[in-house]
Amino acid sequence: MASTNEIIRFVKKRRRQLGLTQKELADRAGVGLRFIRDLEQGKQSVRLDKVNQVLAMFGHRAGPVRVEDRDEL
Repeated sequence: MASTNEIIRFVKKRRRQLGLTQKELADRAGVGLRFIRDLEQGKQSVRLDKVNQVLAMFGHRAGPVRVEDRDEL
């Protein structure tokens, strides 16, 4: 999965590029304003399904990404 920081930067950048407020993005993505705020502030307990609802607004979704410095299980 993409790192939390990458997702935060991506969502903020795309929201601003489209001229959306956090409230407008929340409404369009079908999530609460508090969720968008928590997501953009990097809160650790956000739900992946809701993250994907937001990313879907921009034609993306979170998924597994290989971490190169990890040993195979």
